[in-house]
Amino acid sequence: INDGKVLNDNENIHASIVGLAVDYLTRFMMGTEREKAFEISYKGANVAYKYGRKKAIEEANTYLGSIDNLEDISIISACKMVTFDAWYRNVSGAVKAQTADDINPDKDTVENIRIMVERGINFWKKYGPIISDGFSFEPNGYTKTVTAGDGDYLTRDTLWDFKVIKNKPTNKHTLQLLMYWIMGLHSGQRIFTDINKLGIFNPRLGEIYTLCTKNIPQEIVSAVEKEVICY
Repeated sequence: INDGKVLNDNENIHASIVGLAVDYLTRFMMGTEREKAFEISYKGANVAYKYGRKKAIEEANTYLGSIDNLEDISIISACKMVTFDAWYRNVSGAVKAQTADDINPDKDTVENIRIMVERGINFWKKYGPIISDGFSFEPNGYTKTVTAGDGDYLTRDTLWDFKVIKNKPTNKHTLQLLMYWIMGLHSGQRIFTDINKLGIFNPRLGEIYTLCTKNIPQEIVSAVEKEVICY
């Protein structure tokens, strides 16, 4: 997908923060409520509070309240807000991670995020509508080995993942997407029954990758079920 826009070469915050901000802002700009779009971040702020960050919830509410559009203040607030994700996903890592105060995206970074969110919006105009975003795999998708995990987007027939990376997808990225599909099938949720394609959209490169699930060898699916997710 070529929109004629070129991203700035340098960004002054970690790529993972940029990726989360692009993902969650895209969800918000596509109509998801702020609280839902940044749900993982807010849950992380509550965990941070329990671990002694006494102003975490207050800070999260301030950042969330400042996210309204794609103006600079909204993008900067989104970058600060998503720092709380680490507390929900990996507490031991979050203790050592940068805090919201440490995250101050410069002009080039803010502009890149804005362009990538706009690319996401245009992507969904063609490949949507979105049926669900930020979905999980209750009640039966998780196991003692894989106890958490949330997917990015579902359309009527495709499970999509946003990857804001500078290179093509790796086997780790495709394994993650395959696991989400398998966990969806095991979950018992009806929204996964019509999924017949897996897709990755990279708004940084403007590239789309799709694969029909019927082309995934059954022995690979079985191996991931038994040896990775451990059903």
